Amino acid sequence: MIFTNDKAIYLQMADRLCDEILSGAYKDDDRIPSVREYAVLLEVNTNTAVKAYDELSRANIIYNKRGLGYFVTPGAKKQILKERKRAFMKQRLPELFRQMQLLGITLEDVKDAYDAQQ
Repeated sequence: MIFTNDKAIYLQMADRLCDEILSGAYKDDDRIPSVREYAVLLEVNTNTAVKAYDELSRANIIYNKRGLGYFVTPGAKKQILKERKRAFMKQRLPELFRQMQLLGITLEDVKDAYDAQQ
């Protein structure tokens, strides 16, 4: 994984795991890689992976079964979608609209570009 400088690595790791849940790689009550396995996979320090898992546990996205590992909390996908949509609407959309206005881009232009991506 290539990390960016705009966000802490453990948060980027947590986002990646959320992406994997959204994509269906992990479903409700599926076991996810151990902290150590995920740290090795992403080539980061184990303590960084621990922070990522702690963050997801606090957000109730994953839960720990002592001695068995971490699992996806039932309903996590729905929760992730809800939070990401809220964040997109509040943080990214206003800037997108501002740029559209400055550049003279219409909603029709956006729709055409979107349709071309399909």
